Amino acid sequence: MTFQSLGLSSPILAALDAQGYNKPTPIQAQAIPPVLAGKDLVGIAQTGTGKTAAFVLPTMQRLTEAAPGRPVPGRARMLVLAPTRELAAQIATSARNYAAGQHVRVGVVFGGVPVPRSIREVSRGLDILVATPGRLLDLVDQRALDLSALEILVLDEADQMLDLGFIHDLKRIVKIIPEKRQTLFFSATMPKQIRQLADRFCHHPVEVKVTPVGTTAERVRQAVTFVNQREKQALLNLFFQTETIDRSLVFSRTKHGADRIVRRLGKIGIEAAAIHGNKSQPQREKALAAFREGSIRILVATDIAARGIDIPGVSHVVNFDLPNVADQYVHRIGRTARAGAEGIAYSFCDDEERPYLRGIEKLIRQRIGDVPLPENFNEAVAAVEDAGEDRGPRRSRRPRHPIKPKGQHGKPANGAKKRRPRPQRKGQRRPASA
Repeated sequence: MTFQSLGLSSPILAALDAQGYNKPTPIQAQAIPPVLAGKDLVGIAQTGTGKTAAFVLPTMQRLTEAAPGRPVPGRARMLVLAPTRELAAQIATSARNYAAGQHVRVGVVFGGVPVPRSIREVSRGLDILVATPGRLLDLVDQRALDLSALEILVLDEADQMLDLGFIHDLKRIVKIIPEKRQTLFFSATMPKQIRQLADRFCHHPVEVKVTPVGTTAERVRQAVTFVNQREKQALLNLFFQTETIDRSLVFSRTKHGADRIVRRLGKIGIEAAAIHGNKSQPQREKALAAFREGSIRILVATDIAARGIDIPGVSHVVNFDLPNVADQYVHRIGRTARAGAEGIAYSFCDDEERPYLRGIEKLIRQRIGDVPLPENFNEAVAAVEDAGEDRGPRRSRRPRHPIKPKGQHGKPANGAKKRRPRPQRKGQRRPASA
């Protein structure tokens, strides 16, 4: 099968040829024909399957054929909603590449950049607007963007949208756009809540699926090592000192944990960078650019920040912390084994994380093989201690003053009398209630 046989126009075929794409992926082969026909669509596909092209190519052709020419200032004809800044930027970049040689205006807006810049982006009018829900509603509320003439709505990574609490924003957005529209709905997983959301937003959609829900990439070799939380850093140091790695993505459950991993790798001369919500947009873009170019081979990320990463050549995914939501594991390891390559997913599991591991194995319907700790592991642990770094997150400090024991219902113990409150002085404010 070729792109030409799917019914794509000559300008789009030329753009694909210029980028070296000559054969559609399974999701593209299934999705492009019904989208070209104007039908709503629900696509179930993991990351790295080519789903961006599956919705951008046919919708771009429909826009150019329906009404060629300049878009109306302050309006957008097609809206693509993405859960994160990185994913929004990635989609916009792909759309601009596919639009080469065509009169198609593509814009992107998301948080982390000044609002006036986003207003300028939409003021000229856009054929395709890629946005995160929060920034989109900011522009609508400021009357900088008019969605009353929207023709096509695309929701990408819908399951992640739900995880991040965007459900109310999505419902509001759907209320302010025309009911008569084409809706494309993509998700890596399809639990009951996502299915209900798809049924609510789409009208008699065609459903396409390229992998069974909950399965992991076939070419990813998965392994787990059981290790105490406070000794995970020593295991990670050993891993990067002994393994041959092209590019590795390390997942941390917290932002501070990601920064801590980067600092400790630096202690042994291994350069890494971190991306998470506390990093500014320029910092995130700089880290991603260095990772793409290969000047940094290790990128440490949280789940939210990593959803926009679409970089070929990621050979290893390391789950420093197991995700407490099993679906996230599928998203994480989907960052490797792309474009026909093979990949390795290596997880560190503490005793408290074993329930998470059981949930993951239940979801992917397979047992993940365990790998014992390396022989020189104790030496690595000692080396971390000698470097002056603790091996895990510090426990909270003891209170400065001892806590007095309390009896039942918060009453003072040992029959002690409750101290009467001090009388309030004139002009003194009452303390705010908790």
